[in-house]
Amino acid sequence: MNITVRAYTDFSLEEILSLYDSVGWSSYTARPDRLQRAFAHSLEVLAAYDRETGGLLGILRALGDGETVLFIQDILVFPQYQRQGVGTALVREVLKRRGDVYQIELATDREERTLRFYRSLGFTEFSDMGCAGFMKLNPL
Repeated sequence: MNITVRAYTDFSLEEILSLYDSVGWSSYTARPDRLQRAFAHSLEVLAAYDRETGGLLGILRALGDGETVLFIQDILVFPQYQRQGVGTALVREVLKRRGDVYQIELATDREERTLRFYRSLGFTEFSDMGCAGFMKLNPL
């Protein structure tokens, strides 16, 4: 697949909702106004496109101060394009743009294929570094 990644600044709520729905993240799409504000307040939002068709393939959304911490909040790829290098292209681009940030973090599920994916990109589990991660969820 021929992928191009660029800043996603002209947010299309319709595109965003379609992508989040396609991967089953309905807790985000239940409050479109909140999701739209979250995108607007993100430090960096990148989008991957099919270079030939121009169609959206996936999005990465990052938060942080841009100096000491960057948190990769969302990486979403339409299911029909998963495992074709789209997520890798998105992560590599954010690392290229923000690779000098001291800590680059993310949280994910414990599926083995997901863990392998992030390890292949140079990420280390908190526990392997003598750290613990914590989360408190509130209703969206």
